[in-house]
Amino acid sequence: MHKQDSSNKKNWIGNCRADSVTVLITLQEPLIEKAKTYKAEATVDAVYASGDWKEATGRMLVYFSKDNIQTLTYGSQILFDKRLQQIKNSGNPGGFDYKQYTAFQGIFHQVFLKGDEYRVASSTNGSAFKNWLFNVRGWVIKKLQEYIKPDREAGVAEALLIGYRNDLDKDLVQAYSNTGVVHIIAISGLHLGMIYMVLVWLMRPFRRTKWIRLVKPIIILTVLWVFTLLAGGVPSILRSAVMFSFIVLGETLNRKSSIYNTLASSAFVMLCVNPYYLWDAGFQLSYAAVIGIITFQKPVYNWFYLKNKSLDFLWKLTSVTIAAQVLTIPVIFYAFHQFPTFFLLTNMVIVPLSSLVLFAELTLLIVSFAPAVANFVGIVTSGMLAIMNGFIERVNSFPYAVYDGIQNSLVQTILLYILIISIGWWLLNKTKRALFIGLTSMLLFIAIDSYEDYGRRGQEKMIVYNIPQRNAIDFVAGKQYAFTGDAALLADKYLENFHLKPSRTLHQVGSASDLEGLYISKPFFWFGGKRILVVDKSFRFESAARIFVDVIIISHNPRFSIDDLVGVFNCKQFVFDGSNSAWKINQWKKDCERLHLPNYSTSDNGAFVLDL
Repeated sequence: MHKQDSSNKKNWIGNCRADSVTVLITLQEPLIEKAKTYKAEATVDAVYASGDWKEATGRMLVYFSKDNIQTLTYGSQILFDKRLQQIKNSGNPGGFDYKQYTAFQGIFHQVFLKGDEYRVASSTNGSAFKNWLFNVRGWVIKKLQEYIKPDREAGVAEALLIGYRNDLDKDLVQAYSNTGVVHIIAISGLHLGMIYMVLVWLMRPFRRTKWIRLVKPIIILTVLWVFTLLAGGVPSILRSAVMFSFIVLGETLNRKSSIYNTLASSAFVMLCVNPYYLWDAGFQLSYAAVIGIITFQKPVYNWFYLKNKSLDFLWKLTSVTIAAQVLTIPVIFYAFHQFPTFFLLTNMVIVPLSSLVLFAELTLLIVSFAPAVANFVGIVTSGMLAIMNGFIERVNSFPYAVYDGIQNSLVQTILLYILIISIGWWLLNKTKRALFIGLTSMLLFIAIDSYEDYGRRGQEKMIVYNIPQRNAIDFVAGKQYAFTGDAALLADKYLENFHLKPSRTLHQVGSASDLEGLYISKPFFWFGGKRILVVDKSFRFESAARIFVDVIIISHNPRFSIDDLVGVFNCKQFVFDGSNSAWKINQWKKDCERLHLPNYSTSDNGAFVLDL
């Protein structure tokens, strides 16, 4: 891990301490369009400091303003003098640890560049093979967008075939996640497995020829790895590519080994390449699902004997889905805090349908040289995608479609695995000791959950969230909360789920129309014995004597100075939330420091949490 971490190298960009530095970087991917910017990952080549160019290393995220954007692509080299910013989290309770996520990829910095803040070098620095991969991926995306309509269906087609997720509709992704089939649009071993089976089937007629033994593994491995690289080489599909490589090589050498050994070998190889894969939820879910299928599919399938071939096939598919869920449940609970109630129904419909869509997309690319045929295939594919998306959205609208708000600790996750493995061992081998271990772990799980639930009933706090351009405050009492802030947050489910829901899941609270102990007379709030003032607009406030308040929360750039507020209010704590502009927050912080007043900026330090 020490070797994998680029920050441990002497010439890492983060170790450069010079005040004025020119940085030379190389873009490692084509630009990805965002709402207001273009984004790309880049590597550092060199820095110019103290009158000398020095070799440097490191990776970063670069955001380009859409105004006066220059021509940039993979391999482009650019120079800029702007200071790098360290990547940091929002700091909201229970929020996604984006800083750790990027650090595991060796990315610690980011920079935002306007059109006049960088220069494009005449030279380029890219791999011909990688450039070819990006060109092929671009061609695939272009053809899918040309023949598959509307854009929402095209976005799913891109994700399904090559794992390109930038055009996906956010609400549709949430629906796929809620119904337990997000693995369909998060490219995984399922896709690679289907391609592997097709290749084996296509070569079956030549199995008696002498040359097939040598040519077959070369063709299969080449196609699988090119597809893997086209899909971005994400851990879930890398695991499958490595595993299938071991299987193909074993068959070529006429050696059949245990599938568990093959899985262990593929995991070992991947972790040697990047040890941080071990903390990747996709890596964990991928291996857990495969091990679950190998271990439990046959016992589950043997629950019922069906003479009807169609029903038997349907039950076989269902048994695979059930087996895959057995060992993934603890990870899903821990990482995603929810469980899809109708996962059996959606997987029975979507997995076969998505397989047809995948083969239809491959057919579309093959016949794309004939526009008339490609149009027909595109219409058929678009129709299947519309049916698939419509079905998912329909199931997602069912009452109790998703059981969410689950908050399990790491210890509870380990206990849950001990419970599942022990009960599974007991059912397969009838070992009483395994049953005893399973029941003991279940009792410990319940005891921990009850203890934590008891502690939450006495919690009382105020949370001022860090959300760019938004004001959001939760008052928490026991297992309930009351929200005050921008109504736009509640209207946009994506923003609410991303910024607010993790905290409410962490604290295990539900909405209350009338929260006990909270009294409101805007702009004043009384809660937990504290008087809180929320200032979100400019106003005049005159009083003969200074009014005492415990906390003043300033939002939405009101036009006054800290001196104006201090003249009216005697305040213990000033809080500036993320809805204010950076330059105003910096000015208010200087005023507070001059007056020796405690102050807190959520943009700099994350959410402000006041325990009462």
